[in-house]
Amino acid sequence: MTSESPAAPFKSGYVALVGAPNAGKSTLMNQILKEKISIATPKPQTTRNRIAGILTTTRYQMIFVDTPGIHRAQDEFNKILVEAALSTLNEVDVICFLIDAQRSEREINRFIVEELKKVATPIVLVINKIDTIRDKSFLLPIIEEHRSEMPYKAVFPISALTGDGVERFTAEIVELLPEGPRYYPEDYLTDQPERFLVAELVREKIFHLTHQEVPYAVAVTIDSFSEDPARRRIDIEATIHVERESQKSILIGQKGRMLKEIGTRSRKDIERLLGCHIFLGLFVRVTKDWRKDPRALADFGYR
Repeated sequence: MTSESPAAPFKSGYVALVGAPNAGKSTLMNQILKEKISIATPKPQTTRNRIAGILTTTRYQMIFVDTPGIHRAQDEFNKILVEAALSTLNEVDVICFLIDAQRSEREINRFIVEELKKVATPIVLVINKIDTIRDKSFLLPIIEEHRSEMPYKAVFPISALTGDGVERFTAEIVELLPEGPRYYPEDYLTDQPERFLVAELVREKIFHLTHQEVPYAVAVTIDSFSEDPARRRIDIEATIHVERESQKSILIGQKGRMLKEIGTRSRKDIERLLGCHIFLGLFVRVTKDWRKDPRALADFGYR
């Protein structure tokens, strides 16, 4: 008669991804999930909301929380984003502090470390973008410097872009999670509704296609989202809000070319996300100084 070893307990918990703007938090979450849940662009401060990405196996459920980049905010809008990120620190089971292996962002990272020292949550250091470094010995002084500042549970050199080191990172984070139940059904990849994801995909295309202040002055709202069974498609109408008439002109472009390009690129990603044909109608509206207007900030989901 053989005795069977008891099954390992199921683990679950929340894992915050925090760091300076453009540290690669969104890219890492998408790499872990093998799905595009959080938009990512080369421009800093792309992420504006806390977005949960859910990884479920037979052994565990990890809910990764992608947060806005932490920086020394000056205006009300950016203060809201930073507060959203910092408030996450006391609400999770593990904190992953991402830094860029190439750009030190020393001042911002020191500011983040001071905030991390205030919490009792286990913290790991994630050195991202190692694919940009030829001589990996360059990482050693970075690790030593950061370990001297805080007692991290572990240090993970990774490339969120290529996936190098991400599997090991994920496996070791599981060990830091407590025993617990599934918080979401097995087939859930995120806690965000489809409307939110669609608006984010439109905003991502604007970040890729426009420059200077334009992408930062943009908010996207979904006006209608209706299924058309007869045509086997979903009809979506969205408004792109900007703060100035000049920004509106840039987004529409000569003979509407820019708006058409935004719509074409967005539709392809939305169809991939929803798995069906999409009709996407985009409109541009000037909502003057919306980043300074408490009512507009609330209407657009930033409060």
